[in-house]
Parts: sequence; structure tokens; C-alpha cells
Amino acid sequence: MNREFYEALTLLEKERGIPVDTLITQIKRAIVSACKNTYGNNDDVLIDMDAETGKFDVYLNKVVVEQVTDVNKEISLFNARRIDAKVGYGEKVAILLDPKQFGRIAVGTAKSIIRQGIRDGEKGQILQEFNNKKKEVVTAVVERIEPDTGIAVLKLGRCEARLPKSEQVCDKQLKVGDHIKIYVVDVKESDKNEPRAIISRTHPELVKHLFETEVSEIFDGTVEIKSVSREAGSRTKIAVLSKNPDVDAVGACIGQKGERVTNIVNELGGEKIDIIEYSEDPAKFISAALSPAKVLSVTLDETGAKYCKVTVPDDQLSLAIGNKGQNARLAAKLTGWKIDIGPESGFYGETQ
Repeated sequence: MNREFYEALTLLEKERGIPVDTLITQIKRAIVSACKNTYGNNDDVLIDMDAETGKFDVYLNKVVVEQVTDVNKEISLFNARRIDAKVGYGEKVAILLDPKQFGRIAVGTAKSIIRQGIRDGEKGQILQEFNNKKKEVVTAVVERIEPDTGIAVLKLGRCEARLPKSEQVCDKQLKVGDHIKIYVVDVKESDKNEPRAIISRTHPELVKHLFETEVSEIFDGTVEIKSVSREAGSRTKIAVLSKNPDVDAVGACIGQKGERVTNIVNELGGEKIDIIEYSEDPAKFISAALSPAKVLSVTLDETGAKYCKVTVPDDQLSLAIGNKGQNARLAAKLTGWKIDIGPESGFYGETQ
């Protein structure tokens, strides 16, 4: 029976990821509680458990006295020497117990402690698994979509995580069984003290990590991602810098025949990606950030504020600004500069 008991604990470890040692600790706590409830608050208990040998014995310590006044904590010398022939007054003797003798209330309490221990162990495992993935991009499987809220419930390793509608790429319709990449933003506890992962498909870091995975030059540090600006599902701008003069940062990110960037675009459901070469020269960087528009000049604010005026050909004005101002907005986020775009004919401020 003991061997089967330990085999059951091993099976539980495999199924729920809770170490056998953790389960044994909770069982010992439960046994001490059961002894305390059964034997008049006597929690002086010795538990001998060994998974390798299959041993599982429980002993209750009692003090040897001349006159027994509390049978739960004391024992006569005559009865004590039937267990240990050398024991004397004032010493303790360990009495082997049969757990089947525990009362119904004691057993119920013990079961509750074990169940709580298993729940706490599972929480600990989930928290550890989430923390191992924090600030990383991982692959998850869509288990179900909640029809009322649109929340996608994802399988993340052995855990579940919820992807809110607001963190989903709007044009990418998720389906049950889809394997998708997500960014683990943070790990927190819910109102019920349950660990939960804060995950996103819209976070700019998702794009950054996808490039790190796809582009070996970024992974090994030859090319550095300097900044990312993103409007999820529509367009992303990413600024990169090569630390090796023989390596073209933009070309490395695009890949042969555009293969690398195409893989990322496909993962993001067709989101457009502009790859910009970073420059320490603000004017040069701002010009590049406004691509695909052609920039004629960049005039930086003389006061030192991060504000500039940009001149573009008249026929490039709408391209520089972009649909609903998107191109200018992303360029501003990418560079950290406030950009005022005007046509070559000189009408500054019209589209500010």
C-alpha cells in the first residue's frame, strides 16, 4: 500500500508539476494537524516518510510519568517500557500510530490541508512558469474564444492565459487551434490571488523580439534595434543600427528576397513594416523616419527643444503625413521629436 501511495504522488508530480517533496511536506502538515485534533492538542509527532524505500510511519511522542493525568500526552513507565525497555521517567517514548484511528473531523481537516497544499503548489508552479516567460515572446495555442467579450483563452505551456480583445491585432481573426506569438508584458496576481500573465499581441516589444528571433545579426549583437513605434495591425517603424561597417543593418533585417521581414509580416497578419537606418544626426534620422516620403530639408528648433520643421515636395505632402496622419505620428514616436511637416511651397502649419 505504501509503495502505491508513493507511486500516486509521483504520478501527481507528472500531471500537475508539483514536486513529490512538496506534496510530502503538505501531507506531514496534515498528519500533524490530525494528531493534534485526535490526541488532545498533542502535536509532538514524528513522521518517517521515505519515498525510495516506501516507508510511511507516524509516531506520537508521550512523556513517561508516575501518575498519568493526560492520556494524550503522558504514558506510564510500565507501558512505556513495553515499547522501549531503557526509557525512564521524564523521557519521551514514540508510539506507533495507525492513521486509520484518526477521527472523522481530524481526517476532514487533513484532507483540506492537503488540497490547499496542492493548490498552493500549483500556484507556485504557474507563477514560476509565467516568470520564466516574462518580457519574452512565446508561442501559445488558442483554446477558445469567449463570444461575449472576444477574449482569447490561450494555452501557454501547462498554464492558461487570457488575451483581451484590446491586445489583439484588430485585423487578425483568431481561431481555435491557432498557434500565435504573444509578448508576456508582466506577471501579476488576480483579485483571488491567482497568478496571471499580462500578455499582448499589440505591444511594440513583440515586433522587436520577432526581429531578434528572425535576424541572426540582431541576435548576436551585430545589428542593434534603437527604437520601435507601432500601430498594431496597421504599420510599424523600426530603427536599426549596424555596429559592423561591413554589415548593412536594413538589408540584414529585410533578408534575402525579403524573406526575413516577410516572415514577421505574416506572423503579424500582414502588418506593414518600415525598416529605418538609425542615425545620431537628428535631421538625417527624421528624414529616414518619414519614408517612404522624400524629405527636402529638416530645420531643428534653435532653442534645443526636440521640435523640427520638415519640408517635402508638394506632391509628397500627403505621403509624408500618411493616412489620418499615421506616417508622421509613427515617425515622431520613433525619433522622439515633434515634427511639423509642410510643403515646398511654404505653407507651414497647415497639417500640423
